[in-house]
Amino acid sequence: MAKRKGKSVSFDAMVKFFLQYHNIPTKKDIDRLLERIDRLEALVQRTAGPGVARNTGSERRSRPKGEATAADTVLGVVRRAGREIGFADIKKQSGFDDKKLRNIIYRLSKLDRIRRVRRGVYAAK
Repeated sequence: MAKRKGKSVSFDAMVKFFLQYHNIPTKKDIDRLLERIDRLEALVQRTAGPGVARNTGSERRSRPKGEATAADTVLGVVRRAGREIGFADIKKQSGFDDKKLRNIIYRLSKLDRIRRVRRGVYAAK
């Protein structure tokens, strides 16, 4: 009669060993992390106080009233031309560098504010 070698391992023990060996978090680990996050959020709320505004990073810089955007500037240059105007002329009148001007022209053409007559020549719509 052959003897068994060692104890038989249960399926649950194998799964637990696999999870620990490969550093896979369990539901219990995640619940513990969520509890810690809740405690930290509560602590931040208490220390910030009701009168302190937190910067979430979603606020955008606002322009002073009456100040035109870069796109408005380029669109104004193209409209003032009253006809077709070349890239070099737009660059000279707006004062923007090549990369910024290409991006603005692309955006304005996608918004159907200007049209491309031919390469490097644009007109207002």
